Amino acid sequence: MADLRNMNARAGQARTYDASIDQGLRAYMIRVYNLMALGLAITGFAALGTMMLATTTDPSAAVAQLGNGKMLTSVGSALYGSPLRWVVMLAPLGMVFFLSARINKMSVSGAQMAFWVFAGLMGLSLSSIFLVYTAASIVQTFFITATAFGALSLYGYTTKRDLSAMGSFLFMGLIGIIIASLVNLFLASSALQFAISVIGVLVFAGLTAYDTQQIKEMYYEGDGEAVAGRKAIMGALRLYLDFINLFMFLLQFLGNRE
Repeated sequence: MADLRNMNARAGQARTYDASIDQGLRAYMIRVYNLMALGLAITGFAALGTMMLATTTDPSAAVAQLGNGKMLTSVGSALYGSPLRWVVMLAPLGMVFFLSARINKMSVSGAQMAFWVFAGLMGLSLSSIFLVYTAASIVQTFFITATAFGALSLYGYTTKRDLSAMGSFLFMGLIGIIIASLVNLFLASSALQFAISVIGVLVFAGLTAYDTQQIKEMYYEGDGEAVAGRKAIMGALRLYLDFINLFMFLLQFLGNRE
């Protein structure tokens, strides 16, 4: 009888321990998703604000006009028609490398601020999509991306299947996309661009599920507040990049050009 009571006590402790881990994991993942969502919001507002400053409907305020009729202000001409555009394009990439390399030496507040700066720079860089695609198609593609991302991330969070074997294939696919994109800067091949877009959607769809599972596995109940905070920021960065890239590749399929 005593042994039975001991077994019941141990089982009760195990259930309590599992519940505490589950609650901690849920809070950790909510924190990751909230950070990612706020990063996306900053990017969206930065892109929209930049476009409002860069374009005009008043011919007297325009300093340049694009082939599709869009009129640029002096801000737009500097951002999209001068060598400054390369700085705008490459700044987010540099910020990603900086954050990835330095995050373990940064405070949680410092890392979070760096993430917000990165999100703002990404918005500045992405503002040019408003010159190419209609606003309606951008909004439509965003909601399609959000739906697909949510389903894929939920799968990565709930599946019992180990997705780690996918990692190497997805990484090779990502390297292939980068190389092919660089080559196509010189070839300007529509067929190659179509292939890149198809592979890009598949790769980042897989990465969304894979990264979600990896972020979940990074959680450890014994982590201190600083370590858990930095993990949440890096997790948010990974999911943010998956979302942005999935959105951009889908936009090439679904976006209506101006």
